[in-house]
Amino acid sequence: MGVVIGWDIGGVHLKAVRAEDGRIVKAAQYVSPLRSGTELLQHAFVQARKDMGRGDRNVITMTGELADIFTSRQDGVEQLSALAEHELENVSIYAGPSGFVVGAEARRHSTQIASANWHASAAVIAKRRKSGLLIDVGSTTTDVVPVADSKVVARGYTDAQRLAVGELVYTGLVRSFVMATTARAPLNGVWTTLINENFATMADVHRILGTLPAGVDLMATADGREKSVPASRARLARMLGSDAANADNKTWDLLACWFAEAQIRAIVDAVMLVMSSCVVTSTAPVIAAGIGVGVVAEVARRLGLSWERFDELLEVVTEARDAVSRCAPAAALTALAS
Repeated sequence: MGVVIGWDIGGVHLKAVRAEDGRIVKAAQYVSPLRSGTELLQHAFVQARKDMGRGDRNVITMTGELADIFTSRQDGVEQLSALAEHELENVSIYAGPSGFVVGAEARRHSTQIASANWHASAAVIAKRRKSGLLIDVGSTTTDVVPVADSKVVARGYTDAQRLAVGELVYTGLVRSFVMATTARAPLNGVWTTLINENFATMADVHRILGTLPAGVDLMATADGREKSVPASRARLARMLGSDAANADNKTWDLLACWFAEAQIRAIVDAVMLVMSSCVVTSTAPVIAAGIGVGVVAEVARRLGLSWERFDELLEVVTEARDAVSRCAPAAALTALAS
């Protein structure tokens, strides 16, 4: 089978996974915010190539086509496909149910290529399990994808369709704005409306609670200041028009608990909506992926569902397991291509 490298081009991160003869040996992610242009993505490819080495085959999926530097999602697909072909060799692009296509076919398959990374992960689950529910909590979004009778049975495919049926939730462990998680929060015994400014992100919430895994918060903070618990408390206080000095640490920690709870509830609601369509049963296991595996475990516990990690479905060296779970779609591509 040789060396296959899977690549997931996101709006903020580039993820890469190296598999040798079907066994994953390395996985990593790199900062590459497309809002600043494609130059940072090109730099990320250069760094990743140094780390991952050369591959006999490079397989690509993406969500970055949604970035507003592109005039349309189709334009994004075409530009990102061309960039990948320029940076890599022997490139194939994942087009969901149509399988892998070459760059020259990207325009014709743009609808199937756009934001199809979730489908790659679910397709691997369908090959390994008769049924299951993929829940992938990433830095920005959460995917909820049902698998039944060894098939991906998602009701939506495009972002718009998936948002409508609960299969895509715009909440993530790191980059989600706190103001997008809930409209109000309890403070000093009263409900306080949040300020609609990006003063804090969910990375601050999870940092305060000690639930932020190491190495996953790669972007700058909302105010450009340090990534510490005191600085995160200050940013959280500002969301309610206050300062950290106006209350003790326990007060701000409790507020962080509130925001984390609001996020979990949003994901639980989506999972219950997906399960209400009865395409998967309550005995189907949850397959947990992304940097928010801990959040997935809590969602499964609340709903009385069993769960397992996505990386357990693949042959992976022990030291790469956490990274593979965080880069599930790129890892899935290596399995599908092999």
